[in-house]
Amino acid sequence: MPAFRFVHAADVHLDSPLRGLAGQDGSAIELIRSATRKAFEALITRTIEERAAFLVIAGDLYDGDWRDYQTGLFFVRQMGRLREAGVPAYVIYGNHDAQSKITRSLTLPDNVHVFPTRSPETCQIAELDVALHGQGFKERDTSDNLARKYPTAVPGAFNIGILHTGLAGIEGHAPYAPCTLDELRQKGYDYWALGHIHKPEILSTNPHVVFSGNVQGRHIRETGPRGAMLVAVEDGAVTALEPLHVDVVRWALVEVGVDGVETVSDANDSIRAGIERAVEEFADGRLLACRIEVVGRTPAHGTLLAAHEDLLAEARASAAGLGDEVAWVEKLIIDTAPPTNTVPDPALAETLGELGLARQDTALLRDLKEQIAPFVGKLPAEARDAAESPLLRAAIDHDFGELIELARPYAMARLTGHEG
Repeated sequence: MPAFRFVHAADVHLDSPLRGLAGQDGSAIELIRSATRKAFEALITRTIEERAAFLVIAGDLYDGDWRDYQTGLFFVRQMGRLREAGVPAYVIYGNHDAQSKITRSLTLPDNVHVFPTRSPETCQIAELDVALHGQGFKERDTSDNLARKYPTAVPGAFNIGILHTGLAGIEGHAPYAPCTLDELRQKGYDYWALGHIHKPEILSTNPHVVFSGNVQGRHIRETGPRGAMLVAVEDGAVTALEPLHVDVVRWALVEVGVDGVETVSDANDSIRAGIERAVEEFADGRLLACRIEVVGRTPAHGTLLAAHEDLLAEARASAAGLGDEVAWVEKLIIDTAPPTNTVPDPALAETLGELGLARQDTALLRDLKEQIAPFVGKLPAEARDAAESPLLRAAIDHDFGELIELARPYAMARLTGHEG
């Protein structure tokens, strides 16, 4: 069996917007808008440069139905680049690009093979002694165990299973095409190219069962390098797995300690230094999208809470000052606390105590619901699902007691805050 290499990618989500970057301006705005396209272009470039024998895309190439034909035309052009280089591509549909969701279609170059959705299919590459087995999603909410019907391994070939799946019991992910790791192992394949889970992960090495992760991180829950897997095969066995990092915007959670800081100005200095350090450590030459978490015990706790808007503006100014396409602050969270030896003012303590009892005031809770629920109800479903702010989450869930509790630190900041 000849030695060869192939690229395993998944979850491209072409033309999907990056979340949490509203307000970005300058030359970086076009980079952000086109991030998934540029990352996919980089994937194709690396596939060609690495002289990969073929490319596998394990579902969610698209992010739902195309707004127009431009998304499809872009993909066709990239496959045309592969065709010129003599590289075939093998594609399955996932939950986001299920056959039922994509209403438009274009004729693909003859180097692209899309696996069917009704039943699994085996596609062989005779010159490499490779057999690829795959089935795409016909419907988005595919809850059948597709792997169970995958064919047995082809004797004497290097067998690759291509599957879009949430496996079974992976926290935070819908159980699309559920199956177990043992079921995959028992098929006798040499490599399982999985998609759907956006975090790259090697679940098994005997045989290899691998989530390549998504090609481009799209929000703060997808931090760190993103891309695909370059798989080396010799004598019918995987000999190396190398991540291909092709993302163009990289996400990072940046913790900034402010222990003992006494003024807003000092906090700004700490945040600026934190951003610079994050760019040096994490960006790898890419635009770094940061979420700043300000932590620590400080006598300026109340002042910092009250100055949140100013701190965010200064943080964004610090990022912009590093140059175009260097860093952007997506959000700034203040999670500080007062020093342990702080003696509360008696009148303030009484006021905050009354706020604590307020969550048990049924009349107040009813008033809050009447005032807030109509506004929350007008939020688009996607905005409600993606809400990360604890305050907004409590309002969406109609947990107004929790909303009061979460508001207590802000009330304290307004009562005790002063210019730092």
